[in-house]
Amino acid sequence: MNDQKILLCFKNGQREKAFAKLYQLYPRIESVILSKGGQKQDALDVFQESLIILYRNLEKTDFTLTSSFYTYLYSVSRFIWSDMQKKELKIISNQLNENEEIIIETIQDEEQFKLAEYAFFELGERCKKLLLLFYHQRMSFKEISTVMQFSSEKIAKNQKYKCLSKARAIYQNHQQAAQS
Repeated sequence: MNDQKILLCFKNGQREKAFAKLYQLYPRIESVILSKGGQKQDALDVFQESLIILYRNLEKTDFTLTSSFYTYLYSVSRFIWSDMQKKELKIISNQLNENEEIIIETIQDEEQFKLAEYAFFELGERCKKLLLLFYHQRMSFKEISTVMQFSSEKIAKNQKYKCLSKARAIYQNHQQAAQS
């Protein structure tokens, strides 16, 4: 069936017959989409969308088909595929930007962790021991005062505060040095 007969089928309301003939063009459109990096499902989606556009245009009274159906579907399919690729690239680009932000945050967190670790290791042995007992072993100030031979819980609490202050100062010095 040639293009004129397909066009006549559309005009006479024999859409199913016309579409059946147009679907014979699908393998050629599929090969175009596959050659441009698409998958079979992409090709089917593009072809069906092209058919919808063709059908909508055929329903318009002022539309004139100036090429073969294949040429028309080929051109429309190429434009649809190009648009799909642009949208996909935009999505991928947005995802990369989001992933880049996550990576940067992770690196910054890792750098802060390293600075905190350096600050801890620069503390004296007693401060390190006191902080490990409190944070790592979750001992109470009463237990810490016994283990570290402080005269009271209040002194253990005060020493913890001084050790943390010293660690913060070391951390901030390292942070300033890293930014310089």
